[in-house]
Amino acid sequence: MRALFGTAGSPDAFAEEGYKKSQDMPLWLKNKGLDAYEYQCGKGVNVGEATAREIGRQTALARITLSLHAPYFVNPANPDPESQEKTAGYVLAACRVAQWMGAGRVVIHTGAIQKRTRQEALETAKDSFRMLRRRCDDEGYHNILLCPETMGKINQLGDLEEVLEIAAVCEGLLPCVDFGHLYARSLGRMEGQEETARMLDRMEEVLGPEKASRFHSHFSMIEFTPKGGESRHLTFAQEDFGPDYHPLCRELVRRGWGPTVICESAGTQDVDALAMKAAYEGAYREKMEDSVG
Repeated sequence: MRALFGTAGSPDAFAEEGYKKSQDMPLWLKNKGLDAYEYQCGKGVNVGEATAREIGRQTALARITLSLHAPYFVNPANPDPESQEKTAGYVLAACRVAQWMGAGRVVIHTGAIQKRTRQEALETAKDSFRMLRRRCDDEGYHNILLCPETMGKINQLGDLEEVLEIAAVCEGLLPCVDFGHLYARSLGRMEGQEETARMLDRMEEVLGPEKASRFHSHFSMIEFTPKGGESRHLTFAQEDFGPDYHPLCRELVRRGWGPTVICESAGTQDVDALAMKAAYEGAYREKMEDSVG
């Protein structure tokens, strides 16, 4: 099982090279040497059926693995019935588009804590994801995994333990582990070889080896502030903040895990995803040479 690497949305180079349509992204990514694409519906589900189906057709032709990000403003942790219904509507709309495209995963933010304890917000989110899974299944979206995402701001629900607990509540949920977010909300603590191994060990402990080994992931370097956590996404060339991607690449090879890793760098997603893939392939070659030697 091999890891896949790709981009969130369109990197700056896509437009700079004269491309405008999302339908052109799959072949563009393939020609760059990448394997995955995450279509962004963060500001709303506004893509039409014809466009979505053409993106799906091009993705299949390019043999690119496709996922989709649901609107950023969903809040599964809000107990208000009206808010819950709105969240369900946004997620169902995202799944409808994902099905048109042939995307197998929909990434969903876990929500804001508001004026409650973290545990209260977590219990609401767990109930909400159970409901979302049931509603999606009822609408015929059984084949689409819902991926609760780890979040970067300290006052948001969505540290690693919380997301793993949410992902474990029922079948059809798979964590989206954003290593940049975890680095930012931990104020730089969660990075490096030992810490990366600990995070992956914990994923396997909670989810089991099969589910953990194919997790969804986001990765970028992220600037943070001491009080809030995540401030802004950076590029790999901006080295004042982390996390370093090499420990993750080495650990994935060592374990034989095959997640989908989506790069969310600020405009250089393609360049940085390729850097991650090169590090992963380098670690894989070293492992093969060691086994022969």
